[in-house]
Amino acid sequence: MDSSDEFRGHPGVVEAQWLELGVEARQVSGELIEEALITIYLNGLELATIMGTPHQLEALALGFMATEGLIGSLADVDHTHVSAQSCCVDVWTVKHVSMPERRIITSGCGGGVTFDDPQSGLEMLAGGFSLDPQTLVEQFSLLQSPDSLYARSRGVHSAGLSDGKRLLALAEDVGRHNTIDKVLGLCLMQAIDTRGRILLTTGRLSSEMLKKAARMGCPLIASRNSPTSLSVAMARDLNITLVGYVRRASMRVYSHPERLQSGSQTRVEDFSASVFG
Repeated sequence: MDSSDEFRGHPGVVEAQWLELGVEARQVSGELIEEALITIYLNGLELATIMGTPHQLEALALGFMATEGLIGSLADVDHTHVSAQSCCVDVWTVKHVSMPERRIITSGCGGGVTFDDPQSGLEMLAGGFSLDPQTLVEQFSLLQSPDSLYARSRGVHSAGLSDGKRLLALAEDVGRHNTIDKVLGLCLMQAIDTRGRILLTTGRLSSEMLKKAARMGCPLIASRNSPTSLSVAMARDLNITLVGYVRRASMRVYSHPERLQSGSQTRVEDFSASVFG
């Protein structure tokens, strides 16, 4: 029997037992983040099978299709269906959508997949957006609430869309790229405009993550983790402010630092004309 069937309780986690070794050995019961194969079908045909957390699956499928350019809005979708076992999501569109032919396995944990070069078909974002760095730090504190999957089990990534004052959408998954797809899917389902917003993530900022942010029209994407060389190059070309290693007292701004303005003494690392000039 699948452990997720035997112990299923809170969506996204499963109960588990382990031996904890410290000063003494003791048997512990707790929760682990759930990981499973999730297959997304488009008009009855298999589109992609990915590793992820079987939670917010409709949002995952819709967001994935939107970041891949297969749908533009919820108006393109006729209906969706999530299987009773939470392992398959069917999406049926209003009009015929050609299945992509080229599949690229990405650097995303859990086996991310995309269907095109992350740098192709993306437009430069407009300017006119500014944020106090301390506000960015404060928004990260909202990503992992006391009732989150992270609080229950650890071992999970979070992503959120912010307007600079509050989180508009929040998602968690073992795959960092899945969290952003889920955020976009939630926004499609709730008619939330993602353009001009701040995209927050706990995961490494790779090229496919940057692609998703650009598709969403987010001029600022920030993480507690590191970017890759290609994501930095893409962010500079697309006029996106890319911020990594966000901490209480510091952060690293890798592109377009002009959007982060502050009257305080918050230290922003790597802020120099030689880097951005």
